[in-house]
Amino acid sequence: MRICIFFRTFALEMENIIILAIESSCDDTSAAVIRDGVLLSNVTASQSVHEEFGGVVPELASRAHQLNIVPVVDAALKRAGIQAKELSAIAFTRGPGLLGSLLVGTSFAKGLALANTIPLVEVNHLQAHILAHFITPAQSPDSPIASSPSTPSFPFLCLLVSGGNSQIVLVKSYRDMEIIGQTIDDAAGEAFDKCAKIMGLPYPGGPWIDRLAKEGNAEAFQFAKPNIPGYNYSFSGLKTSFLYFLRDNLKDNRNFIEENKADLCASLQKTIIDILINKLKKAAKDLKVTEIAVAGGVSANSGLREALLDLGRRHRWMVHIPPFSYTTDNAAMVCQAGYFKYLDGEFCPMDATPYAKTKI
Repeated sequence: MRICIFFRTFALEMENIIILAIESSCDDTSAAVIRDGVLLSNVTASQSVHEEFGGVVPELASRAHQLNIVPVVDAALKRAGIQAKELSAIAFTRGPGLLGSLLVGTSFAKGLALANTIPLVEVNHLQAHILAHFITPAQSPDSPIASSPSTPSFPFLCLLVSGGNSQIVLVKSYRDMEIIGQTIDDAAGEAFDKCAKIMGLPYPGGPWIDRLAKEGNAEAFQFAKPNIPGYNYSFSGLKTSFLYFLRDNLKDNRNFIEENKADLCASLQKTIIDILINKLKKAAKDLKVTEIAVAGGVSANSGLREALLDLGRRHRWMVHIPPFSYTTDNAAMVCQAGYFKYLDGEFCPMDATPYAKTKI
């Protein structure tokens, strides 16, 4: 208890707030540094080892994190021009995610915090994705950090879509978020990846589908769309429909996939986007919210981005789309979320353990 009080007093008296963030929830090892709300660096090491397996292998991911975390953190500090002794706090992703991967980041954050006698700030991975919209990068002609678009005003709706989550979140403030709709089975990103794998595309399949869809006819094929009440999603039926469709057509033509790959990708992508957009539109109209945002890895999809912009134009809604560098897992978003919690004096104990599943 005395240590917690000391950390709180020490942190709140700091004028120059510098936070190091660590992200290790899945297969990307990332570290970032923020000073007084301005992002100074964001370094990420991805793992190519999973490509041959067609998906993330948890054990391999945690081992790769152990190899990457020291050089990644070192690079983030050097690019920011910051020494460890200058840090005010360390933010880290506590969950949700792969437990083995989270343990690497959590343990490293604890060790560094103890060594420098500074507090820890735990961050919810899903909240961090949403708060990526509030990242303010340092303005420099030579800066590799992407420029930040306009930030949303509260309240706004955020479509959070990734390989593991598909949610519609009503964001009332930095700390007050309510899930009003979510998938009842599979996530949109998983549907992209699994259907891509069925077609023989490399992992991750989402970007491959996005590229091929630009060359195809989105109206060529029709796939099942679920009829789920409220604002919830379901993508398991779509995956089954896609699998059976290919199976039936391959009986008559063994080259069906190769001959129609672009059209298949375009039609599949349109179906997934229509499912996502229709529920988001319904929620926005029902709740009378005029600002919408998108977050998560699937928000990098060019078709989804264009559909959201078109939705905004037709209904005169403000649409917020993050830079590509903030769509996938990254420490910049963790840093931003940690910065807000730091300002509120919200720290976590050193015995905090990671969690695999949680809600916003």
